[in-house]
Amino acid sequence: MQWFNVGKIVNTHGIRGEVRVISRTHFPEERYAIGSELALFMPGSKTPIHLTVASHRKHKNFDLLTFENHPNINDVEKYRDGILKVAEDQLGDLEEGEFYYHEIIGCEVFTLEDAPIGKVTEILETGANDVWTVTPEKGKPHYIPYIADIVKEIDVDNKKIVIDAIEGLLS
Repeated sequence: MQWFNVGKIVNTHGIRGEVRVISRTHFPEERYAIGSELALFMPGSKTPIHLTVASHRKHKNFDLLTFENHPNINDVEKYRDGILKVAEDQLGDLEEGEFYYHEIIGCEVFTLEDAPIGKVTEILETGANDVWTVTPEKGKPHYIPYIADIVKEIDVDNKKIVIDAIEGLLS
């Protein structure tokens, strides 16, 4: 089974079993909804701990979660540094033109003229739109905004992306 990272528990919050999560998902409302099943992978362990979300709220840059049957800080302290993941079959369907990070990362990027630019190695969330870090085999990475004027074609099955390399974009 394939697992996908949705967040990391970085600390506890208060004494009532809340944990602070740095989220790695575009869909926190869905991923952390009450009753959602999450798998917690602790460093050095291959066996997940299955948790059910009991509550979720936003606080500053964190998502605060509690889990069923974990009513106080003593129940969740041991989960610090754990990675929260969901199984592939829990990902759900996206609307047309939307993609999961794991589908984009690793794709080869080409210009409209079919010149290779590099591979998408990271996705940065900037607020207005995502920015893809495209790393060539040699040289510095390029930062490509994920906007319709630039990104012309995405073929996740063949791991290929075509962009319009407007003047100044790759310099």
